[in-house]
Amino acid sequence: MGKGDIRTRRGKINRGTTGKSRKKASKLRRERAKKDND
Repeated sequence: MGKGDIRTRRGKINRGTTGKSRKKASKLRRERAKKDND
């Protein structure tokens, strides 16, 4: 259970992959994030 574990959120962040425990940001969420950063 750590950065090397692909099944955990940390491991997915470390690898840059998405899945059940780390969902890909929806279009709405991406738009909102973009707006907040401007």
